[in-house]
Amino acid sequence: MSANDRLSLSGPALARLARGIALAAALLASAGAVRAQQAPATLIRNARVFDGERVLDGRDVLVQDGKIAQVGRGVRAPAGATVVDGAGKTLLPGLIDAHTHTFGDALQEAVIFGVTTHLDMFTDVGTARAARQQQAAGQANGRADLFSAGTLVTAPRGHGTQFGIAIPTITRADSAQAFVDARIAEGSDWIKIVFEDGHTFGTTIPTIDRPVMRAVIEAAHRRGKLAVVHVSDASGARAALEDGADGLVHLFIDREPDADFARIAASRHAFVVPTTIVLKSMTGTGGGASLVNDPRLAPYLLPARADALAQGFPRRPGSPERTLAAVHATIRQLRAAGVPILAGTDAPNPGTAYGAAMHGELELLVEAGLTPTEALRAATSAPAAAFRLADRGRIAPGMRADLLLVEGDPTRDITATRAIVGVWKGGAAVDRASFARTVAAARARPASGGVAAVADGLVSDFESAPLAAAMGTWMPSADSFAGGTSTGTAAIADGGANGSGHSLAIEGTITATIPYAWYGAMWMPGEAMAPVDLSSRAGLGFWTRGDGGTYRVMVFARSKGMTPLIRTFVAGPEWREVRMAWSDFGIDGHDVTGVVVAGGPRPGAFGFRIDDFRLR
Repeated sequence: MSANDRLSLSGPALARLARGIALAAALLASAGAVRAQQAPATLIRNARVFDGERVLDGRDVLVQDGKIAQVGRGVRAPAGATVVDGAGKTLLPGLIDAHTHTFGDALQEAVIFGVTTHLDMFTDVGTARAARQQQAAGQANGRADLFSAGTLVTAPRGHGTQFGIAIPTITRADSAQAFVDARIAEGSDWIKIVFEDGHTFGTTIPTIDRPVMRAVIEAAHRRGKLAVVHVSDASGARAALEDGADGLVHLFIDREPDADFARIAASRHAFVVPTTIVLKSMTGTGGGASLVNDPRLAPYLLPARADALAQGFPRRPGSPERTLAAVHATIRQLRAAGVPILAGTDAPNPGTAYGAAMHGELELLVEAGLTPTEALRAATSAPAAAFRLADRGRIAPGMRADLLLVEGDPTRDITATRAIVGVWKGGAAVDRASFARTVAAARARPASGGVAAVADGLVSDFESAPLAAAMGTWMPSADSFAGGTSTGTAAIADGGANGSGHSLAIEGTITATIPYAWYGAMWMPGEAMAPVDLSSRAGLGFWTRGDGGTYRVMVFARSKGMTPLIRTFVAGPEWREVRMAWSDFGIDGHDVTGVVVAGGPRPGAFGFRIDDFRLR
């Protein structure tokens, strides 16, 4: 495992995100997620109310003009108000996920599960800018709100640079203020710093040093911004706190905490986002696997999201066994010291899914030693206070009417948060039924999906830019979940096989000496890495030429988890055809989620081309 994969977007996770971007508009259109117009007044009568801090029994909550107007007993319903019976139910503030990476349809999906605010730790600055503009214009009732760090702070070739997205990096402490000011100018709501050298996972990743980290934290503070730090080991977590970090956005699994770790955090008034669910995904099982078949959530899980919840990170040969013992010990120590603990999922990494994963994180926090009420605070008032969001996280007059109504009492049984009766965003009721119909339709779609669209087998002839496919989607792919820092390009270039005009040129540099290091292009036959039945075809094929190196085809199949199934080929100076059967990979092709054609793992520069990629 590496910090590059485990504690942020993995390569396959990024693939899901990229596909999600293309699907977002279609999902909204089909789901009709929320009534965006100003909703009439709503009175939720006689509910158990968890107000973000404590339980109030038998209360009425009146919502008007997108805000909470009254909380009490015997509240009169205005004319035309919608009255909801809260007897036997619990009303909660909308949940706040304190660690996400928000792409595609993330915000639309999150709100279906009662997550009404995303605190994003790295996304495209354009995505964040557009979300802020919608929120400022009052046009965000169809989704969760987004607040974001935007571009993270990292070293050249450090964690965060491996996704094929060009981002600025930093090497010197004396450039910290200018770097932070540039992020604030882009719109960053806080500053996220990566302090991660990969040693915990048996690899080496370039990272900033402590003087740079300290200078960035101080620069953020001079501008009145929070500075939070990504770490993956106990010593890095301690260093970040000692250097003034306002919060840690992961816990660590390498060892139990020092005896004074929580005391240091408390003395610095820091908060911690453990991201327990994604840490569990490093122990050999999907962190959210138990959510997939929960009948309270299953009708709202798109097939690709259900698959993602069940996925764990692969264990590299020789890597140590991991458990949550250190995480539990650290959470207990933090709780005893009064350090604020916030609920965050690190979605959409393996073992997570937008919105749904929050319900797994709450259960895991209770397993780690929090009471159910404390876990609910960790997902409502605590993140709102930590990130200075004064208008949400509590149920009180004047607060935003972001609300979640559930059957039962989650202050006694934390899994009751999954029994969702209704969600309101800015006072508008979320149309979960329409979303459930969208999910049912997606499940009813034949698994073979678009295979019929490639009757002659040709997926891509690479004659047009951007990368086009008769079935599925292409995108660049790097070794982010294997611990590498490889970089490169995958783009249409002049000159193709058999006299054609163009081909796909894949060029890059492998910088990590790990078994799975790669850079290449990934073809996903289905939506967002959903498995597709390609067993009606014997395998795949393409034409190639290159620098004479040996390259790889890596097939991903749902039944094989996240482990790539690998075959090699040689790309010589002349065009030649490559054919591979599914049986060469040890599968029958019934559940293919992705195919990567890539350079690596040998370190150094490489270059080759492919053309006429087809199913055979």
